[in-house]
Amino acid sequence: MSRTAASASNGAALGVAPGAAPSDQATIVVRDLAKRYGDVEAVRGINFDVQAGEIFGFLGPNGAGKSTTISMLCTLVRPTGGYARVAGHDVASERDAVRRNIGLVFQDTTLDGYLSAEQNLRLHAELYGVPREVVAPRMQQVLEMVGLWERRKSEVNTFSGGMKRRLEIARGLMHSPRVLFLDEPTVGLDPQTRSSIWTYIRELKVAEDITIFLTTHYMDEAEHCDRIAIIDKGLIVVLDTPEALKAAIGHDRIQIHTDDDDAAIAALRERFDITAQIAEGAVTFGVPAGEQFVPRLFAELGVPISSVSVSRPSLDDVFMSHTGSTIRDAEADGTDQLRTMARAFGRR
Repeated sequence: MSRTAASASNGAALGVAPGAAPSDQATIVVRDLAKRYGDVEAVRGINFDVQAGEIFGFLGPNGAGKSTTISMLCTLVRPTGGYARVAGHDVASERDAVRRNIGLVFQDTTLDGYLSAEQNLRLHAELYGVPREVVAPRMQQVLEMVGLWERRKSEVNTFSGGMKRRLEIARGLMHSPRVLFLDEPTVGLDPQTRSSIWTYIRELKVAEDITIFLTTHYMDEAEHCDRIAIIDKGLIVVLDTPEALKAAIGHDRIQIHTDDDDAAIAALRERFDITAQIAEGAVTFGVPAGEQFVPRLFAELGVPISSVSVSRPSLDDVFMSHTGSTIRDAEADGTDQLRTMARAFGRR
């Protein structure tokens, strides 16, 4: 499919026609946005709007185009096609205006570990031209918001990974941005710390009246978003609320382990008219009322089953229904894509 055709079908699938006018409440507007690195199309003409006050999630495996998209929206990378506006400003022609209106938390920490939390925030405020009389009260406000006010004098090198991420979120809020971009905000953190970070994210949305755009490949995190765009191989494949996406699946997921997976897949097709595939090392397929189907499966499949699991529709099922693989399996494919992009940059 050509880029033009892909972009057109991509926009139509999401109810956003390429070139369509943005809604009145849209804080982020993206039309036919594309980025090419040599022969690799990292982002292939995508279309979406983000409404004011939303927590908007960009969900996809590594190499899908998430970080490239967020880099274009934050003016760190120039698009090679289409356009985007953030807080009313064009990301290509009004880069300084965009930067004044956004906060950004990167995947990897960019804090100065030898400075205190307070010094890191003061430096950020200076760079963004925050009036001096505003700095102290604003610093207290954002540090209290993320539970670090009592540690403001501490050297950042003494902080845990979760504390550093919370401090980076506070730093991104110092200049009162209209949009906060979080690129994989909890990557590398333990489950308990990830949960606490999400508590802070939900609280700051209410406290700051801010639009939050985040990327993630964690399915459980995406559940917290108001809306999700699933991106795969540079294209947005579906966009809606988590509840609507799961409801559209309409079936349960069954995974079985057998002595002969190929024979099991063939038997499912011949005896039940079910199309199955190997996902995450198991024969995987979807049926309505999965628990009621399992007894028939054991009685009629004709291939020994060593284990079976039944689960309600999840965002991983949504991903699989639109892409043909689970996000974990797609992660492996994404590694090859990242290597190709690295070669395009001249890195080895």
